[in-house]
Amino acid sequence: MPKSVESRVTPSSSDPEEDSRRLPRVAGKIPWSSWGIILIEFFEKFAMNGTYIVFTNFLQQPLPPGSRTGAGFKGQSGALNLGQQVATGVNYANSFWMSTSPLFGAFIADQYLGRYTTIQWANFISLIGHVVLLVAALPPIIVSPMKAIVPFSIGLILMGVGFGGLKSNMSTLVVEQIPDTKLQISTNKKGHRVLVDPGATRARVLLYFYSMINIGSITGMISGVYAEKFVGFYLSFAVPTVVIIVCPLMLMWVRRRFPDYRSTPPSQSVLGNMFKLCALAMKGQWSWNPVQLYRNLQHPDFWNRVKPSRITNPPAWMTFEDSWIDEVSHGIQACKVFIWYPLLWPAHKQQSSNMTSQAATLRLGSIPNDLLITLNPLFCIILTPIYAHIIYPRLARYGIRFALTKRIALGFLSAAVAMACAATLQHFIYATSPCGRFTSKCRATANADSRLSLWYQLPVYFFIANSEVLAAVTGMQYAFQQAPQNMRSLVMALFLFTQAGASAFAQAMLPLSRDPLLVWNYTTAGGMCVVGAVGVWWCNRGRGDEEPEVEVEKKGSGQQGGRQQDMSAARG
Repeated sequence: MPKSVESRVTPSSSDPEEDSRRLPRVAGKIPWSSWGIILIEFFEKFAMNGTYIVFTNFLQQPLPPGSRTGAGFKGQSGALNLGQQVATGVNYANSFWMSTSPLFGAFIADQYLGRYTTIQWANFISLIGHVVLLVAALPPIIVSPMKAIVPFSIGLILMGVGFGGLKSNMSTLVVEQIPDTKLQISTNKKGHRVLVDPGATRARVLLYFYSMINIGSITGMISGVYAEKFVGFYLSFAVPTVVIIVCPLMLMWVRRRFPDYRSTPPSQSVLGNMFKLCALAMKGQWSWNPVQLYRNLQHPDFWNRVKPSRITNPPAWMTFEDSWIDEVSHGIQACKVFIWYPLLWPAHKQQSSNMTSQAATLRLGSIPNDLLITLNPLFCIILTPIYAHIIYPRLARYGIRFALTKRIALGFLSAAVAMACAATLQHFIYATSPCGRFTSKCRATANADSRLSLWYQLPVYFFIANSEVLAAVTGMQYAFQQAPQNMRSLVMALFLFTQAGASAFAQAMLPLSRDPLLVWNYTTAGGMCVVGAVGVWWCNRGRGDEEPEVEVEKKGSGQQGGRQQDMSAARG
């Protein structure tokens, strides 16, 4: 648990803008309700990733000779024998569904049920999905691929529904436990005056939340692959089914046990007002000329002219203040950054599909081919505190502003490097395999695998993890910070929805997910990341370095702005 600032805490001075520029910002005390929700996320990620990690082998590889469980022991685990292209396609389709469903979960939470009730219903539906998926792996069913594919597909759909309610609301709920208080001056143990900033506290909470996601992922993945390897797929699906039961019970306990638990109630008018506001702002601004349309949307007065204070006779639905329009515009600004993410995710998706298949063609020894994907969350756990506590503070000490959009662009480039490593490795696999450029089709032949070790995949997972810390986590922070309070789940869901666009790109790349075209598959994914990095930089050039100070001055009352937030957490 982070150390809270000790000694006397007093309200900010009469000149909060001067204090915000001069004093270092530190994180405050994290409520116990946040810790409870963080722990719940461990169990959810254990269940989800412990299940999904074995999907590629379950779909692609055949049952081992004489097996009724799919366990490979010293050989290759498998079940349905549908091939690499079909397995990759199913993974991409599932990814599309799981990227779309958070929109519905966010809409229901923000407008109707609230986050707590939505999450509990999502847990229940996810549990049913796990049970149905388990049926597909039972010995009497798994031996018949045509029978097993039916409960497998139904289970995927139900789990996607549950995922949609969880993913868009859990991260928002954990950050909501930090109250919106004003900046407070305190004296730390070394006698230095500091500012206790709720923005820094939220960033610290997200750091621990994300770390727990990866710890749960590692634990679930390792248990899943070894259960698949030595017992069978039914155990890989049964363990997460038991674990997911803990989540609704523990969330119920957190809500009742800790008096500091808080959640924004649903507001049935906020989304409708937002759509009406956007329609009013677009009135007279639409143009079939894309250049003119872009200029109209970027005009400084685009949002100001529809503020209630500027309208003589505002419509009846305009019951909000001018400040809410500023919040909506900030939320839409965040969504503009998200348009480049569909070019990033196809590279990340290679881990659970083609990289797992690639591992099966390498020299494995006694290691399961789908084990190395667990290195991704492990590297994330290592890299996240390094960036937060070493790299970001060191850059700040030298006066270098590592703005969020710059981190995102660098994350895109890191994914491009990962794909370059994967393409290079695939080239040498083709060069060293006895089967040449058709390694996956003749794996049944003795000694058909490449002489290259499985561990040559290590750089790929490192650079993907680095990309995840720089681009994915930063994008999640950016989404929360820029969203209006009663639209946070929706903006977070829109960030997750970018993976749906990525799934469409990945489906278009599906013809490349087979021998002898796999080198082009990785090269294409890497090239898309480079284009995305240039796009993020180009759209935000000239303003990323200045935005932190502007946000601090505008929100001197305590909600610290965008790009300074997690850097200040590092200084704490």
